[in-house]
Amino acid sequence: MKTIKTAFIGLGVMGYPMAGHLAKHDYPVTVFNRSSNKAESWANEFSGQFAATPKAAALDADMVFVCVGNDNDVRSVIYGEDGVLAGLKPGSILIDHTTTSADLAIELQAACEKQGNQ
Repeated sequence: MKTIKTAFIGLGVMGYPMAGHLAKHDYPVTVFNRSSNKAESWANEFSGQFAATPKAAALDADMVFVCVGNDNDVRSVIYGEDGVLAGLKPGSILIDHTTTSADLAIELQAACEKQGNQ
């Protein structure tokens, strides 16, 4: 098992197999998906963990991957008391695979840097 802990937010057509590739290569992965049944199914298939909130998924992660639908979907899983940023430890890296605007990328960079993340 690799020592870099990962979290994956969003298990759609792209996210499900992407998170699976991490697990198959021995990275510990905790997933979050809006439909908890899909997250639980992923965890059973790949011997991973699933979390009830994006915050819970991010708590121990060194790297958090996000793969959701659009700018607003990203904001909904990043911000707020149960969002990724609420659980992201200093020094962790946030990687957004979503097709989003350049404005959102700049916004997320500033939000991450504000709390010591990348």
